[in-house]
Amino acid sequence: MLKKSTILAVILAGSLLAPALASAEMKIGFVDTDRVFREAAPAVKAQKKLEKEFASREQELQKLAKQARDLQTKLEKDGVTLSENDRRNKERDLANLNREFQRQQREFREDLNLRRNEELAAVQEKANKVIASIAESEKYDLILQEAVYRSPRIDITDKVLKALATGN
Repeated sequence: MLKKSTILAVILAGSLLAPALASAEMKIGFVDTDRVFREAAPAVKAQKKLEKEFASREQELQKLAKQARDLQTKLEKDGVTLSENDRRNKERDLANLNREFQRQQREFREDLNLRRNEELAAVQEKANKVIASIAESEKYDLILQEAVYRSPRIDITDKVLKALATGN
């Protein structure tokens, strides 16, 4: 009997509290972080900065790749007419060139990823400040950056992008 009265009390309390909870409006927003990283002015600026910073190393890699291709082509073309010793030396040179290319390419990718992460962290920090500012000024209760589903009605990404573009 006690269990039945407890259940009845919970149902009664729930029915009394439901209208009060429903009348309490919550203002929720959503920010598409991927879009901020692609489209925000600081993100675009950071991408251009990285491209400029790594352009010379990328050109060196392309030059090294071309040397390896040219040596491979020459070896395939002239390999039959070369002496055994010359052919072996050229194959060794090609292997060394390929190893050097792979090493430099790996270092390039690691350095680029490290710098990209640094730049994106700075963009994220700026975006978070803008989001906090929007949340305070427009009285948001909750702003999410990750969601399985969100209604376009609560998406404030455009506001964030605009604020980042103006430097606010």
